[in-house]
Amino acid sequence: MTDDLLDRPTVHALLADGATVRIRPAAPGDHEQLQGFYEEMSAENLRLRFFAPSRRSAVQAADRACARPHPGYRALLAEADGRVIGIAEYDTGGEEDVAEISIAVADGLHHRGVGTLLVEHLASAARAEGITTFTADALSENHEVLRLFADLGLRTERRFEGPEARCVIHLDEDDDAYLTAVEARGRAADVASLLPLLRPAAVAVVGAGRTPGSVGRAILHHLRSGGYTGRLLAVNPRAASVLGVPSHPSVAALPVTPDLVVVAVPAAAVPGVADECGRAGARALVVVTAGLDHTQAHALLTACRTYGMRLVGPNCLGVSHTQPGLSLDATFAADHPRPGTAGVAVQSGGVGIALLDGLSRLGVGVSSFVSLGDKFDVSGNDMLQWWESDERTDLALLHLESFGNPRAFSRTARRVTRRIPVLTVDAGRTDAGRRAAASHTAAAATRTMTRGALFTQAGITATRSVGELLETAALLHSQPLPEGSRVAVVTNAGGAGVLVADACAEAGLSLPPLTPATIDELLAVLPDGAAVGNPVDATAAVAEEQLTECVDRLTRCPGVDAVVVALVPTAVAAATGDDLVRAVTAGPGRRSRPVLAVRLDQDRSVTLLPADGGGVVPSYAEPQAAARALAHAAERAAWLRRPAGVVPALDDVETARARTVVAEYLAAHPDGGWLDPATCADLLACYSVPQTPWAWAETEDQAVLAADRLRGLDGRVVMKAHWPGLLHKAHQRAIHLDLRGEPQVRAAFRDLATRFCGLMTGVVLQPLAARGAELLAGVVQDEVFGPLVLFGLGGTATEVLKDHAARLAPLTDHDVHDLLTAPRCAPLLLGADADTPVDLEELEQLLLRLSRMATDLPQLAEADFNPVLATPAGATVLDARVRLLPRRPQDPYLRRLR
Repeated sequence: MTDDLLDRPTVHALLADGATVRIRPAAPGDHEQLQGFYEEMSAENLRLRFFAPSRRSAVQAADRACARPHPGYRALLAEADGRVIGIAEYDTGGEEDVAEISIAVADGLHHRGVGTLLVEHLASAARAEGITTFTADALSENHEVLRLFADLGLRTERRFEGPEARCVIHLDEDDDAYLTAVEARGRAADVASLLPLLRPAAVAVVGAGRTPGSVGRAILHHLRSGGYTGRLLAVNPRAASVLGVPSHPSVAALPVTPDLVVVAVPAAAVPGVADECGRAGARALVVVTAGLDHTQAHALLTACRTYGMRLVGPNCLGVSHTQPGLSLDATFAADHPRPGTAGVAVQSGGVGIALLDGLSRLGVGVSSFVSLGDKFDVSGNDMLQWWESDERTDLALLHLESFGNPRAFSRTARRVTRRIPVLTVDAGRTDAGRRAAASHTAAAATRTMTRGALFTQAGITATRSVGELLETAALLHSQPLPEGSRVAVVTNAGGAGVLVADACAEAGLSLPPLTPATIDELLAVLPDGAAVGNPVDATAAVAEEQLTECVDRLTRCPGVDAVVVALVPTAVAAATGDDLVRAVTAGPGRRSRPVLAVRLDQDRSVTLLPADGGGVVPSYAEPQAAARALAHAAERAAWLRRPAGVVPALDDVETARARTVVAEYLAAHPDGGWLDPATCADLLACYSVPQTPWAWAETEDQAVLAADRLRGLDGRVVMKAHWPGLLHKAHQRAIHLDLRGEPQVRAAFRDLATRFCGLMTGVVLQPLAARGAELLAGVVQDEVFGPLVLFGLGGTATEVLKDHAARLAPLTDHDVHDLLTAPRCAPLLLGADADTPVDLEELEQLLLRLSRMATDLPQLAEADFNPVLATPAGATVLDARVRLLPRRPQDPYLRRLR
């Protein structure tokens, strides 16, 4: 067992009822408390744990758990309120990959998920140590522990032998089923923990001052005027009441225990108030105070973890939640949000105010709003799970400047977006201060690309501004999704139709020609002089009834997925009394395809027009806004139509050997570094990555012999200089191509040895490769997002043309397909201009193996395969560079609070 596994940090996690527990390794100093934990158990609980109610067993169990840590044994404790409430252990007993486990939970605390949570953390630690199987013996009548094992989500076998049951739990199989089970438990616990925050029976405001301009007073006023029906309390030692709400000198003096406390006091006072709230039994805090220093921030979070309080903020706008019988508005926004069905979570208070105002103005309204602020605890992931479960939210809007656990967020978002649209503002797209990257892959991997991969794979609709977010939300809230990206445009002014057509084309939508039958139908209803191409110019003479019939027929036209109606006010319509807008809003219930309006005289960027028979229709002031929103809707529809991807199984992968290669390299190079050619080739061979034949030479004579053995195309070879840290051989002119015969090989070696004297440690020789497409495949291990796989055009032009796509590992079959088809060079691979397509199956395998390598090896900081030669006969890595760093393996899906 490695030291870093022994030193795993203490974490906090949620039980099934939303309570917080502390998970940590047992230590020698825990002996007295652990012995007491066992001695306080009932005789029946002891019998089920030790098979006999012996008090001596308590001493022996404490001795074992608190002994000096040793390889193959691990004990984890669960603590609440400063006392041990559970323990789980495993012991390999000298075996390499099998360990026996045992679990004990304090009396009165069963059925709260203590044991399950401990086993999850124990399994994570065991997997990191190479353990693949847990075994456990239990009395056949111990139904609770047998059910615990059966419900883990792992493949479990049971064999009954008289009064005992032998359980075998496989840790290395059914991984996705296990993650799904863990997510379901985590979601239930998360939602339970947020109930005091969003559905509190009693709320206290600390810092509700008498000064009209104080934030605390504004929040108290919002709670009162917003119609909060629970118990409302104020804390102010210098006032008997504030705004008619009874005030008390401290949290401890409150007549009832508040579920939620809103803290609006100076930064220096926040830690003390948080501790007082915890002692009083509060379950959630909203800290609007900004400017906490490191010490104050640490003390605040420590108090929340110690007393099991969920925390929003600090430095936030507050929270709001609407539901029948309870209207909670604990914010200091200018107005109350309109009740509705959109869930909103933001890090920026300013963005939050803009979204609240925009959603209220549109009439969409808000189901719940959380200003995350500095996001010490409650995050966008928490809110996604809340909206997934609240049965009211049908649209989720996010503004996230940072991600605490992107991989867990991605899994949650993939699940939630199957049920409701999730939209975000892609904030922080630029990274001007990013360090100069060391390899081609790292140079291409920008934070924008990484965030884009996260959003794309999770099915999140990413917009570039708050305005675009609201424009898209209006469409998704009001209209059915289009089946595709084919748009019909109809207008009463030809110029407006042209503007809409241009905007649709620029957004990636198409305007297909209408069918002959549809053209005949339109000519029959539209006035003389109408042009019935696409766009359809109905002319200024069109009447309301005619335009209504035209729109209806277009929504039924084969090959049309959506209809955009562009209108301008005319004197003709004014004179006849026709309201052409009614043609858009007439009977949307009978239209199965989305209909949008563009009104160039509209003063707001987007509005929702009331429609006949209920419902609304979005109307946009700019054609570009309508086209962008429709393109986002089409992308969401396409994402929903595609089944969830799977990570394909791979043959000929030797993960254990690869980990040995990594461990041996890092043992010799504790600070990490770029692998030498032999070690690099060995690592790639563990994943069956196809490599061109090569040979290493340190002298001129060795180079000649190696060139003779390789026998490249027509006897030609390539010679590449090597020294630690050399990355861009072409830039350094450290490569010789097309070498024929012994004289040229000798001359090339002497040239490299002379120019790079003191640097070069040897040369790599390879056969001259055949002609083909030169591509780049690589991976960068992002500290926050995990491994990012890149693919695109390679060779010397890779950094100039920047034709790359990226997806986060592990790659599914859909992800690999997207990587191959997203770059601009994709038509060349698919056989454009009658060329023979390259071997796409081999390219897919290469990317999947690269993804697997990055997922298996967190120490892989970056890998750069450039070029990868793709031909109709296969795909081969011609040049590979791999950099390792000493990194601790982490389980991104382990249940724990931030």
